[in-house]
Amino acid sequence: MMLRLKNNQSVDLDKLEILAYDAFSSLAIALLTEEANHCAAYFAYKHELGLQFIMAIADDTHHDLIILSHLLKKEDNKTLESLTQSIFALHIFERELHENFGIEFKNHPWQKPVRFPQNGANPNLQINDYPFYTIKSKELHEVGVGPIHAGIIEPGHFRFICNGEKVLHLEIQLGYQHRGVEQLFLDKKQNLQRHLLAENIAGDTVIGHSNVFVKLIESLSDKEFSEQLQIERSLALELERIAIHTGDISALCTDAAYLLGASVFGTLRTLIINFMQFWCGNRFGKSLVRMGGTHFPFTEALKQELRTVLQAFETQFEEMVCLAYRLPSIQNRFDFSGILTKRQAQLLGMVGISARVCDLPRDIRVSHPDFAYQKFTYQTLSLEKGDVFARFLLKKRDIRNSIAWIKTVLDNFEFSETNCEKPNYNLALKPNSFAISLTEAWRGEICHCALTDKAGALKHYKITDPSMHNWKALELSMRSMEISDFPINNKSYNLSYCGHDL
Repeated sequence: MMLRLKNNQSVDLDKLEILAYDAFSSLAIALLTEEANHCAAYFAYKHELGLQFIMAIADDTHHDLIILSHLLKKEDNKTLESLTQSIFALHIFERELHENFGIEFKNHPWQKPVRFPQNGANPNLQINDYPFYTIKSKELHEVGVGPIHAGIIEPGHFRFICNGEKVLHLEIQLGYQHRGVEQLFLDKKQNLQRHLLAENIAGDTVIGHSNVFVKLIESLSDKEFSEQLQIERSLALELERIAIHTGDISALCTDAAYLLGASVFGTLRTLIINFMQFWCGNRFGKSLVRMGGTHFPFTEALKQELRTVLQAFETQFEEMVCLAYRLPSIQNRFDFSGILTKRQAQLLGMVGISARVCDLPRDIRVSHPDFAYQKFTYQTLSLEKGDVFARFLLKKRDIRNSIAWIKTVLDNFEFSETNCEKPNYNLALKPNSFAISLTEAWRGEICHCALTDKAGALKHYKITDPSMHNWKALELSMRSMEISDFPINNKSYNLSYCGHDL
């Protein structure tokens, strides 16, 4: 019997059935062959008997998370048959397992390091030794971009193989600043310290990662919290989505040299993040989401202020959208650029908005909703074209949907200013337990997993940022494009360097 959990649920570790690797492989392949399923997490941790592997498969049809496990004993050979041969989306997970534990995945097509951690299986491995793919030809040339960029973004190296201006192949190498965030969740013993870590996993996804962290810890404490608290967190999540998508639209206008759109959309983003500062004192939502309660309850005064902000935002947003999205110069620049097919998205196991533009409707708010999205249901949107314009267009439609969802909440939920729980940083965690939490952040699906020991202390913490699933898509969608079109294609995805490098 397969172990099935709901989102934000914990279970006794003894309930995880440990399968032989052959049975584990066969079951994983059978499940992941179905379009409605994808791998949300696949990792290993040090068990007293060796390495225990855990795979979490999201079943969108039944709204469950299927948990599979196998054990590699200390005396066993560290060579396993690669699952990537059958399910290509697992390539990134197996590469990470190889780098962390020295597991050799036989017949893996691309067994290269994902990152270069000091505590990896081979501490002598240097990022400068990364084996880039090459093509030997007198007619081709290579172009290297990064790792140091002209802006303030994190380091990453992009290696293009070109025939003239046409890109034949792009390979992206990250991992230049491995921060060891997952290990820090274990090293830090105070939950407030862990909160600060969660808020800084990715600076543009403060609410997204904080939401997953608190729901994970609260599920391990087996305590339920008020409806209002849970709805407030989702309101903040949607406001973060609106702000970042608006900023992305502004940046894409900049890359297409449409400075009016860049200026107006950039200003509109400021309206939203200024409201966040009005709510909690920080424009990015730091300190807003806390386990067990909040220091900043959503009051009726905040409700009225948010209505005013959204009305001003919508009026200017719709006016600017009518101009920007109909411009021939924008359409000509974005149409048919950076195309990714549905089949490619499926093979890569893509998530979030980057998957939905390829007609792959993956959205945790719909497939594995928490309380707020169960009480106020969300209708996700998908497109088919899979190009830069589709990503540009879906961000606009996502913004409209988020505003509509927020308005529904404001119209139908009465927020109380009394009896609001204060944060509780001393929640007792269940011993010998496993918990998993997912949320649909603005970039896509975030997954956090945690395991506790017999004393109830964290013994393993695993984070899967949506960028882990999606970076390979940027590489593929650059093929046959001109290298000068890379900035708009890159910005249309807006993937995370730091969220990938944990």
